[in-house]
Amino acid sequence: MNAYTSKTNSRFDPSQRQDKIRSLVVANSNIRQPDSFSPVDRKMATRLGVKRLFDIVASVSALTVLAPFFLAIALFIKLDDGGPVFFRQIRWGLNGRKIVVFKFRSMRAEDCDPSGIQQTVKGDSRMTSIGAVLRRTNIDELPQLFNVLIGEMSLVGPRCHAINMRAAGRLYEELVPDYHQRHIMRPGITGLAQTRGWRGPTARPLQARARIACDIYYVRNFSLLLDLKILLKTLVIELRGGTGF
Repeated sequence: MNAYTSKTNSRFDPSQRQDKIRSLVVANSNIRQPDSFSPVDRKMATRLGVKRLFDIVASVSALTVLAPFFLAIALFIKLDDGGPVFFRQIRWGLNGRKIVVFKFRSMRAEDCDPSGIQQTVKGDSRMTSIGAVLRRTNIDELPQLFNVLIGEMSLVGPRCHAINMRAAGRLYEELVPDYHQRHIMRPGITGLAQTRGWRGPTARPLQARARIACDIYYVRNFSLLLDLKILLKTLVIELRGGTGF
């Protein structure tokens, strides 16, 4: 069994969709909300305003150009197993609010994990045929441009974590005391940690702490120039083969 092979050839059962929606709510219903966040000063507010304007212009432009591509991917996903095009998951947003993030579905519908506890691993047997390609190229992340457009995410920022996401078997906020400091900014489609190689499953505490350290550094030092550098480096990484699996 490999990432390109499904365990079953059965088509998607539409009744499973409501079950997944219910499990999405239940899985995240008892997670502790973070402490309140202090308001930003005027200088920071101005910089965040410029960042938000850039996000709007870039996301509108990208969605317009990529619209035919999105339709083609949606068709391929439907032809693959007949299941829903998008995978939805509740994740941490700005100031610790919960947001619903969209991705192109890359796994069999019955095997998707809305809770975020079961992380994706290399060669994950839950992948569909088209899903393996989407994840390897990180194309599955592109629907998050809609989250950027409506103001829930940014192009660049700390990566958007599932509420139940764990590192070394523990919730991130239990493992890293300053974890929620990363949420004083909108989460990003890409981020500093990812361009430095901190991406994928976090089986060891060191991996989690290094990732969060990058996130907090970004929050404290962000600028439009830094965003542009991260976007450029992300593009270079993807053109060289990417880091997805």
